[in-house]
Amino acid sequence: MRPKYIYLMATSFWYMSWGIQSVVFAWLVTMVMREPAERVGTAQMALLLPGTLLILIAGATADRVGLLKQAIAAQLLAAIFPCLLALALFFGMQSFGLMIVYALFMGCFSAFLTPARDGLLSYVADGDVQKTIMQATLCQFGFQIIGYSLAGFADRLGAETVLVAQGLLLLLGVAAYSQLKIGTKHSRDISRDDESKGMLFSVREGARTVIRNPLMRIIVVQNIAMGCFFMGAFIVCFPLVIREVYDGSSSDLALMSAFNSLGLVVTILVLLRVGFVARAGKALIVAQIFGSLVLLLAGWVEDLTLFIFLVFVWGICGGTSMPMSRTLMQQLAPPEQVARVMSFYAFSFMGAGPIGALFCGYMSQYIGPQATIMLCAVMMFLIVLLLTALSPLWASKLEKHSEPLVAS
Repeated sequence: MRPKYIYLMATSFWYMSWGIQSVVFAWLVTMVMREPAERVGTAQMALLLPGTLLILIAGATADRVGLLKQAIAAQLLAAIFPCLLALALFFGMQSFGLMIVYALFMGCFSAFLTPARDGLLSYVADGDVQKTIMQATLCQFGFQIIGYSLAGFADRLGAETVLVAQGLLLLLGVAAYSQLKIGTKHSRDISRDDESKGMLFSVREGARTVIRNPLMRIIVVQNIAMGCFFMGAFIVCFPLVIREVYDGSSSDLALMSAFNSLGLVVTILVLLRVGFVARAGKALIVAQIFGSLVLLLAGWVEDLTLFIFLVFVWGICGGTSMPMSRTLMQQLAPPEQVARVMSFYAFSFMGAGPIGALFCGYMSQYIGPQATIMLCAVMMFLIVLLLTALSPLWASKLEKHSEPLVAS
């Protein structure tokens, strides 16, 4: 099997398991334990906080020790903890503190896996990075839908059964990575010059690469805004709306998440059909603007069916913006710094996530989750307009099979 398809298989198992975790974790904290809004935000912050603290170090480590080796180790460790949580729930040890500990550990493993996995993509892309990114994004959200669907049975099967299934899926991903025969040697070769330099130097070098490039810089800023307002609304406000406005269950939460991912899948399928998108910056901006407007409507409606439909449309917008921003970063990254550059890309999103989770949790407590969703939409809309006016992103143009990116 070609390395690209092995890579996509491993990625699919991770995101199927992550889809399970997204629903089950939110369901346990929000609906089973009935925690108040600010504690829901705190729990989601704990899941994202390790990304803020560790992902830059993880990116530098991956460039030094080997992308494939780090990906296998991180996913193998991640497979253990859903099973441990299932065991704790089986013996009646459920508590808010236990959920926080679980979230912190899973966040750590995700922080080390993400830059290693993103770095490997460049080596399996067969010269067409944008198409491979779209295929990886399709696998990500397509298999998340399957994970959400499995998690929707948590009410009937019990969280323990679904969590064990999550651990098994992660182990299948480890088995897939073990069949990948490229990545480790290559990443070691290109990082040999850095072996005598400290970890802090490696992180600083990646930071300089990102900061000195005006397009990379602006993508990082818009990613921070997405982490604060889009991610915060999705992981905190949406479950609270399902609980408090629609009196929903784990099935409703899973259905909402599945339709969001379905929107992303629909867009990726269209983009794969269309082919290469040269004006990735323009597509990114348009998608962010429409996404903000759709999110505003989602916070306003009172009908569950209409809310889920708007979440689906919101996913369509995300299916354009995510692969476009990732493509821009991948093509601009120097080969010897690909994991570090992509760790900054992930850091800008995941690092802002805890801030967004806390913000949305506390704002939901004071003004309600629906009003908070609308506030997030307005803030994101204004930031995107400002970044469009102040950056060359709108005029940027990608070259299909080469690294140069021209801002005209």
